[in-house]
Amino acid sequence: MTNAPELTQVTTVEQAAQAKGEIRAGGTDFQDRRRHQVSSGPIVDIHRLPGLSAIDWDERGAARIGALTTLRTIASDPRLRDAYPGLAQAAGGLATPQIRAMASLGGSLLQRSRCWYARHPQFRCYQRGGQRCYARDGEHEHGVIFDTSPCVHPHPSTMGMALIGYEALVEVNGAQWRTMEQLYGDGSDPTRDHRLEQGELLTTVQLPPPVAGERASYFRAIQRREAEWAIVEAMTRLCVQDGVITFARVTVGAVARVPRRLAHVEAALVGQPATAATLEQAAALATAGASPLPHTVHKMRILCGTVLETLERTTLGRPPRASR
Repeated sequence: MTNAPELTQVTTVEQAAQAKGEIRAGGTDFQDRRRHQVSSGPIVDIHRLPGLSAIDWDERGAARIGALTTLRTIASDPRLRDAYPGLAQAAGGLATPQIRAMASLGGSLLQRSRCWYARHPQFRCYQRGGQRCYARDGEHEHGVIFDTSPCVHPHPSTMGMALIGYEALVEVNGAQWRTMEQLYGDGSDPTRDHRLEQGELLTTVQLPPPVAGERASYFRAIQRREAEWAIVEAMTRLCVQDGVITFARVTVGAVARVPRRLAHVEAALVGQPATAATLEQAAALATAGASPLPHTVHKMRILCGTVLETLERTTLGRPPRASR
């Protein structure tokens, strides 16, 4: 019988930053990594840290969400659903009700790669200190189509994708602010899924004030109705005035080593009439610059279709239908 790992329960951010070990919050990804022997060693339990499970609002109507806030809370909070509908839809569209009830926002943003090679104890890939990506020459149908890193498995965080679309900031150790892009980097480092260092704790997410007249939608393409990792996912934010698109944000996930903002698709939307033709032409640009792997070519068509579906829901008010 093996000895139980050392467990440290902390009650302040300062204690958490100084403690040595792997952080455990909601524990959904943590328990999976431990079960597959991907991680081991001392545990730092932060789920009792005070003040990190709240949603606060400032005088501008901007939300500040604690890192320990559950995904279920984000999905169901009426004010968040009104002010940031894309974020609330993304939180409510992932995993299962049981996982959403336990998983924290911070844990979702900082979860590790879901690649089956990285999660298998017999494969020592880049993620586990090795010098090889087994998926590149192996089974990679869930891999990237924007091949920009030695590692070819996409970033798993739906919430990260949504928060990039909302241009959110993250607070580290209760004092330092970073953009979502700074949190994730450019994805070129195959050993890391985020840029936090030892002793750095993500404490809060700050959202900007909602844009007046904004609409937003989230949509994911999956292999079954629910409880599945996305093949491709997208979130879009749009403002339409007098039939013309005046503001656009388009972000996608499950296609690159980090969640990806499609600025060229946004540029094709802004200033154009909010018509079906405009949406189709813009969505067709979603794969610009892509370099799919042999087993991810099918994602090219799915990406364009997912972006189009999300834009249609946002702009034309189409009712949601089952994921395809």
